Parts: sequence; C-alpha cells; structure tokens
Amino acid sequence: MGGHIAYVRSLPAVKKTGLRSPGKRLLAWILRPLVRSDLRDRPFPVQLRRRLEILGPTFTKLGQIMAIREDLLPEPITKELDSLMDHLPPIPFEQVVQTLERDLNAPPDQLFDNIEAEPLGSASIAQVHRATTREGDEVVLKVMKPGIRDVITSDLKLLEIFGVFLQWILPRYQPRQIINEFSAYTKREIDYSYEADHAEIFSANFQDMPGVVFPDVYRDLSGDDVLTMEYLEGIRPGSEAALALNEEERQRVIDLGAGAIIRMLYRDGFFHADLHAGNLRIMPGETPEDLRIGFIDLGMVGRFRADLKRRMLYYYYALVRGDVESAARYLIDMARVGEGGDPQGFRRAVSDMARHFLMRSKQGSISLAQVILRSLSLGGRYRVFFPVEMTLMVKALVTFEGVGRTLDPNLDVVAVSRRHVQQIFQERFSPWNLGKELLGSAPELIDVARQLPQLLSSGTVHLEEALTEQPPSESVSGIRNSILAGACLVGGVIAVVQGGPLWLSLPLFGAGVLLALFGS
Repeated sequence: MGGHIAYVRSLPAVKKTGLRSPGKRLLAWILRPLVRSDLRDRPFPVQLRRRLEILGPTFTKLGQIMAIREDLLPEPITKELDSLMDHLPPIPFEQVVQTLERDLNAPPDQLFDNIEAEPLGSASIAQVHRATTREGDEVVLKVMKPGIRDVITSDLKLLEIFGVFLQWILPRYQPRQIINEFSAYTKREIDYSYEADHAEIFSANFQDMPGVVFPDVYRDLSGDDVLTMEYLEGIRPGSEAALALNEEERQRVIDLGAGAIIRMLYRDGFFHADLHAGNLRIMPGETPEDLRIGFIDLGMVGRFRADLKRRMLYYYYALVRGDVESAARYLIDMARVGEGGDPQGFRRAVSDMARHFLMRSKQGSISLAQVILRSLSLGGRYRVFFPVEMTLMVKALVTFEGVGRTLDPNLDVVAVSRRHVQQIFQERFSPWNLGKELLGSAPELIDVARQLPQLLSSGTVHLEEALTEQPPSESVSGIRNSILAGACLVGGVIAVVQGGPLWLSLPLFGAGVLLALFGS
C-alpha cells in the first residue's frame, strides 16, 4: 500500500491533474488511511527500510541480504537498505549466565576464570563476551539471545509463503529466489555447529599459509546456544593503529589479504560471505614478516560448486588480463536465463561496459569489484540471473579493495589480483594436479578402455560402409587413425592404472583423445 501511494506521489504533475490516471489516484486515496501516518509520505525505499526494522531481527537481516542484491533490485532500494543496522541493546548479563549454565551443563565459574559482563557487541541474534578459560586461554563467547531461534524459524516459514505471493506480483525482481537463499543462510547462522565447522575448514584450507589465521574452536565449551572460540588480539583496518603501520607492514597486509580472499574464492570455492573491515584483524609481529591477518565471525560462508568455481577462476583470470570477450563468455556460462531473456544482448552489454572500465584503468586504478557488480546488475535488464554467491563474492572483493586503498591510496588492484590469480591458475593446471584429476577419473577411464574394442569395431564397420563414398587413401587413413587413437587411449589408461609416470600416461591419453576427435 505504501509503495502504491509513493508511486502515485512520484508521477509527473501533468499525470495528476484533471481526469488523468483516475484509477491509480483513487486507489491511493482509498489506501492512504490504512498506512501508518509517519511513513506514508516517505519515499518507498525509506518505507521499506523502516518496516523491516519494525518487523524485527529476521526482517532486518533479510534487508541486509537484499542490500547486496544489486544485480536484482533497483539502486535506490539497495542503497537505502545498506544503512540497516543490526546492532541492538544487549540482554542482561544474568540471562547470559543462565544460558551458559543451561547449555554447558555446569556453572560458568567452574568452566571459566573470568567472563566480562560488558559485551564486545550485541546483534539481533547473539551477543559476544570476552572470557578466560581455566587454562588461561583468551576466548570469546558467542551467546544466542533467548527465544530468538523460535522467532526466526516462524518468521522464515511466513516469509517462504509470502515469497510465493510476491513472485506472482513482482517476478522481475525474483523475490522467491531472494527469500529462499536468505532462509538457507539464516538457518545455518542459528546453528552454531555450522560456524564451528566453518572455522575448522578455513584453518585446514590455509594450513600452508601461516600469515592467515582463523580462531580455534573450543568444542567442549560450546553447545546449541553457546559458541566458544579463540580471541584474536589485533587491530582493525582503518584504525589509527593500522594507519600507523610502516610501509613494509602495510604492503604485507595488502598482500596477505588479497592472497587470502582470492584463494578462498577461486581455489577453494569456500569463502567468508559476511566480510567487512570489522571482521578482519591485523596482528603485528616483531618484524613485518611476522605480521598476520585474522578472519572472525565465520557464521555466514559462500560455496561455489566445482563447475562454478572453475568458471569463476576463468572469468576472473580473463578480467585481470583485460580479455573482456572471454570474461563475458565465462560470465554468461554461470547465469540462468529467465523467460524472455536475451543472453546475447547481455553478453554484448557486458563486453562494452567492461571494455570501457578497462580503458579507464590506463588512466588510473579501477575497482574490479565494481566491474563485476555492474556486470551482474545488467542481468536484470536482460532477464539473466546469477546465484547469490556471486554477489557475496563481490562483497568480499569490495572489502579487499577498500582495506587495501585505506592502507595504500595508490593501490593497483588489477596488478595485485593478477599476480595472485596467476599463481592459482598455475597450481590448477600443473602436471601433478592434472595427473591427480586423471587418476581420480580412473574408474571411468577403465570403462572407456573396456568398451574401446566394441567402439572400434563399430567404427570400422561404419568406415567399411563408407569405402565406396571415399577415395581409398582417405579410408585407409581413417582406419589407421582410429586404431592409433584406440591404442593411445588404452596405453594412457593402463599407464595411469599401473601407476606409470605422468610424462608417459598424459601424452598417450592426450594423443588418443586428439586422434579420436580430429584424426578423421
């Protein structure tokens, strides 16, 4: 109702005089008494933000997810929702103690030497307190607010029903998709076992990169409503202490941050999906080489499927190399084309936009995150839609660029990104990794080898039938190439299965594939 009133109010004056637009104006007049007086004269984006805040924590978080969907929603709405705050008054410390005792089956003073009564932060779902274990370890306690899980669960059920209704009214903005994605992420966020698993997965993924750290999880001091994790002592990016770092330390922070985020996105396909400067810690050491960075608040993560991760790597690699045509091709491969979509028009528009941005990069540094975000935003115009993970990815890149430029205003994002993504690209296509992938496909290769005699026999029959239609030399050449292809394929399979060296198995298998495809 508020949206319709705001729409009628925004009509040009010429359409609101006399008998023009009578139906719209009459409906707005009828609806006006039903809308809150303090909101009905505000612009629609402001009405939407305020209503989400009034509806409570679930809808506040929904608004935060909507704020990053710039690929689906108009800019005035996403810009207004970006100001949604998720900071709420803390619950009394007595309730925190009761939750700890109930969830950990013991009085808190038996488990901890000290718990600070003043919280480090209080959001809609939980609040965080600093504490010290009996062993003297500095930890943080993430305590879920009483009753919040039941409230969120019931709200999500209502939202999913409402999403069906909204999809019928506003299909262009994909409301059902946004609500379903939001529900999936929020259900994981109120289950602390997921966040504990995320921290351990990140630590395992970065065990060979000691400059990037994630908090350890104390499983024996955690439960359904309490999560105990290592306290990472450090300084926030953008603080006076961070700006006081020397040049070598700043470059170390930028290099570690860029390497970590690009690695999460394009090598592991498992990344921090709520990344902002507040969730980063700079941990200086005695020397610049000892400096580390830490990631905290790991409840929300993004995952790329294996095929999507591979295409994302190709897309980003093409983008940092300035190959806009290839970048547009990889991007459209990751999209879902809606009814009446125009993928070719989208591809041309993305190529033109990216080319314009990269031409500007010769005059100064550009934002790769903005190039990607604008590419995704073009999708709505051409009915081309992308998974939410891609907009979460942009959020991570925006954080990297923002923190980097805070520390180095002249940061060349393209050059730094190119260096790190090239390393991942080289790892991805190293002979050793290709050999492991080939070995992982050994069962399928064995099936191919078993069926080769039958396939070759069938091929020979077809070639014999074609003898009368081809000159003798071509027929003989076709048979010879088929036999050679089969021999190479069988040789490659046998070499892999028998544990033969990659320098023998890979060329044999590759030659067999090439002969089979192009030998005729």
